Amino acid sequence: MNLLQAIILGIVQGLTEFIPISSTAHLVFASRVTDLYGGNAQQTTASMAVIQLGTLAAVFVYFASDIWGIMSAFTRDHWNLVFNRRGMRFSGTDGVRPIFLSSEAWLGWLIILGSIPIGVVGIIFKDFIEGSGTKNLWFISIMLIVIALLLAVAEKVGSQRKEIRHLGLADAIIVGFAQVLALMPGASRSGSTIMGGLFAGQKRETAARFSFLLSIPAIAASGLLELREAYHILPAESLVPLIAGVLTAAIVGYLAIWFLMSFLKKNSTAIFIVYRLILGTVLLVLLWQGVISPVVN
Repeated sequence: MNLLQAIILGIVQGLTEFIPISSTAHLVFASRVTDLYGGNAQQTTASMAVIQLGTLAAVFVYFASDIWGIMSAFTRDHWNLVFNRRGMRFSGTDGVRPIFLSSEAWLGWLIILGSIPIGVVGIIFKDFIEGSGTKNLWFISIMLIVIALLLAVAEKVGSQRKEIRHLGLADAIIVGFAQVLALMPGASRSGSTIMGGLFAGQKRETAARFSFLLSIPAIAASGLLELREAYHILPAESLVPLIAGVLTAAIVGYLAIWFLMSFLKKNSTAIFIVYRLILGTVLLVLLWQGVISPVVN
C-alpha cells in the first residue's frame, strides 16, 4: 500500500461508513481500481479494518458529549444501586427502563445489548468474512439492492415517533440484529441499522444517532483485532500509509456524520435508496455482460 492508495481508501471509508450506501462495496471497488496488494484478500481486509479506526475516532469526537454522558451516568447509577441499595422498579420507556437508571445509563445498556449479535456472529464467521468470498461483486450487487428495498419499506411502514429517550429493549434487539447484516458485503452498517431503527418506530435522526453509537463497539473490536493481526499480515512499509489513511478517514468521517445528521432532520433516505438501486443494477448488468469480473483474478 502506498500513500495515495491509503488516502483514497480513507476518503472512501470516511464517506461510506456512515452514509447508508455500503462502505465494503465502495472499498472493494477502490481496492480494485488502485490494485491494492495485488488483490490479496487477506491483506486488503486487514487494511480496511484498520482504516475503520479513523471512522471510530470520528464517532468519538462528534458524539463526545453523548459518550461522556452515557459513561458517567452508567458508572454513577450502578454505583448507587450497589452501595445505596436502591430498590429496582421499572419506569421510563413504556415500563421497561429500571427507575434507578437514568436515560443515559439505560442507553449504555441498549448499546451493550445491541452489540452482542454482531459480536457473536462476527467471531463465528470470522474466517469467511475475511475471505475472498466477501469481495464477490455478484453478492455485493444483490445486497445493495436488497437493503435498498428493505430501507424503502422501513421508510413506508415505520411510525417514526421515537426519540432517543424512548428507546427500549425491542429497539436494541431489532437494531442489533439488523447490524448483523453489515457483515454481508454491500449491506452497509449504517444502512442496516437505520433500517432497523425505522422498523422499530424511531425517527430518522434517532435511528442515525443510535446507529452511530451502536457502531462504536463493533468498529472498535473489528479494528483493534485486525490491527493486531495486520502487524503480521501487512508489509512494514504499509505503516505510514495506514496512518495517513486512518487520519483521512477520521476527518472525512466526521464531516459525513455531520452531513447525515443534518440531512435526516428534514429529509428521508430516498436519495440513498435510489443510489443503491442504480449502483446495484449497473453492477449486475456489467457482471452479466462480462465487462467486470466478480472476483479479482
